[in-house]
Amino acid sequence: FERWDKGNLDLSEAKTPEMLEFEYARAALKNGLKMEQALGVNPYKFGLIGSTDAHTALAAVEEENFFGKHSGAEPGPARATHPFVKAPSGAVIMGWEMTASGYAAVWATENTREALFDAMKRRETYATTGPRLLVRFFGGWDFTEKDARNRLPAMIGYTRGVPMGGDLTDAPAGKAPTFLVAALKDPIGANLDRYQIIKGWLDAKGEVQEKIYDVAWSGDRKPGADGKLPVVGNTVDVANATWTNTIGAPELIAVWKDPDFDPAQRAFYYGRVIEIPTPRWTAYDAKYFGIKLPPEVPMTTTERAYTSPIWYTPAP
Repeated sequence: FERWDKGNLDLSEAKTPEMLEFEYARAALKNGLKMEQALGVNPYKFGLIGSTDAHTALAAVEEENFFGKHSGAEPGPARATHPFVKAPSGAVIMGWEMTASGYAAVWATENTREALFDAMKRRETYATTGPRLLVRFFGGWDFTEKDARNRLPAMIGYTRGVPMGGDLTDAPAGKAPTFLVAALKDPIGANLDRYQIIKGWLDAKGEVQEKIYDVAWSGDRKPGADGKLPVVGNTVDVANATWTNTIGAPELIAVWKDPDFDPAQRAFYYGRVIEIPTPRWTAYDAKYFGIKLPPEVPMTTTERAYTSPIWYTPAP
């Protein structure tokens, strides 16, 4: 999404390539597969949530209502071009590099402390970068295309599969994992571009691999010869910090079967939902304060959600 790949935690050392493996969730999920193969336990079998990492006591993560990460970065005409962090090493993070995010979503049976913690314990959670997207992700062995046309994906998902955060084990003969996915846009937010499934697995040589699959998308786009889906487009009017929902879709529902499944290989799968482009908080600041920002400052963003994984473990 957005990165601060400038150094170690306190910016006392410049970023080196070998640091990256230990800084991202996907890399940790892959390393967990290797450790489970070697040790019999996966210490990185975690769920995903989003949070603000802000020190303002405000849950103001919307791009049009971003109050910064601390009191020294509150809205003002100079905050984007003022240094946010200046380290003794000389590394600098500018104000415009702050990210307006994120939220934790929890699929609980009821809105009580006990139910919320139960849901988090079973990893039935997902993260968003700010929008209030509604996302479902179920894995099983018997979902069919007919299930994607049903208006009750949760009923089918819980009955015939496992939700995000769950486990699939010991594949039935001749079957591959199937996934029932559904996403609904933020009621006052942007339309959806696509729903992707990210797969990580441990190959026959003991090396970790990853692949991103587009499983549902808006419009009549078709993947090209390279297998990639064309971009959805862009309706953002940067000068006015606006966009229109004339592209994208309000909801996406699909069933996807892993075409590359090997029942002998450990794997994980998680969902990622991407919105159409929208104005970034810097565009809202520029409009509100009547300022012009340097060309390196991004003025648009593509908000998204990430689900907790579903893991596949072969029979012993």
